Amino acid sequence: MIRLIALVISIVLQIIAASVALSFMKLTKYRLSWILLSLAFVFMAVRKIIQFFEFFRGTPSVTWQMIDEWIGVLISFLIIFGVILIREIFFSLKRAETDRTRTEKRVLNAIISTEENERRRFAKDLHDGLGPILSTVKMSLSSLSPRISDSSGVVILNNTNYLINEAISTIKDISNNLSPHVLTNFGLASAISAFTSKINQTKAIEIDFKSNMEDVRLENDKEVVIYRAACELINNSIRHSGASRIEIELNKNEKIVTLQFYDNGRGFDTSSLSLEDNKGMGLSNIETRVKTVEGVFILESTPGKGTSALIKVIE
Repeated sequence: MIRLIALVISIVLQIIAASVALSFMKLTKYRLSWILLSLAFVFMAVRKIIQFFEFFRGTPSVTWQMIDEWIGVLISFLIIFGVILIREIFFSLKRAETDRTRTEKRVLNAIISTEENERRRFAKDLHDGLGPILSTVKMSLSSLSPRISDSSGVVILNNTNYLINEAISTIKDISNNLSPHVLTNFGLASAISAFTSKINQTKAIEIDFKSNMEDVRLENDKEVVIYRAACELINNSIRHSGASRIEIELNKNEKIVTLQFYDNGRGFDTSSLSLEDNKGMGLSNIETRVKTVEGVFILESTPGKGTSALIKVIE
């Protein structure tokens, strides 16, 4: 009785397995490997059905035993060749994954490239459009200056001149932040140095920047990614960490370019970044950008012990 129950359960399970395997053939685009394995499941179910009927016959038939044995041989061949050929499915999945990754990188590179082109266009329009207008206004005020003798009028004129100079300076800063000409003309090390020097002038925080890449140029997309990442890390420290000092080292050793970042701020629990939707978006953007240039971004932080980051890119 126990054997009969085991046979019934085995037949039911193998019929289910054969049905599921056959239903997957369309998903595998009727590849030969999966067809062979599906047939193996079908013959396994048939073999169990034969054993089921033989159970009720009592005395095993030599013919049916021979058929059972040859079905077993057939199942073995189907499984062997199916397993050998199934590698094609795994290779196809691997190629699909590789193609998907490449497509994602192409899309991200296109997005970053479009973003940088828009930054350059907007910076150029801002500099070449508003800049000359404000300069013309300044020249007009300068020509008006000798004609004003009233002391209150002179004060107003001087104040207006001051505001126009501030506006021109602000436009230059905005234009440079959008698309730093130093990065385009002189390279990554010079651009980061110029950026940190401006922040040091504010006395809000001390930034120590060191590099052995003064005369080294990288591909444009890699320079842009590392520069934007450095700026984002600095801005995060200024806005959130309460740090008084930042240390940055940009070095190139053989074919590897590394940017090491450290601040002495309050630090944070990095595991919290995955729990909050909005916090850490800047860090997520850094990681995404760095991946587009085949780079690595590692962030480490401990509450009360500051934050450190490493960006590593192959030249």
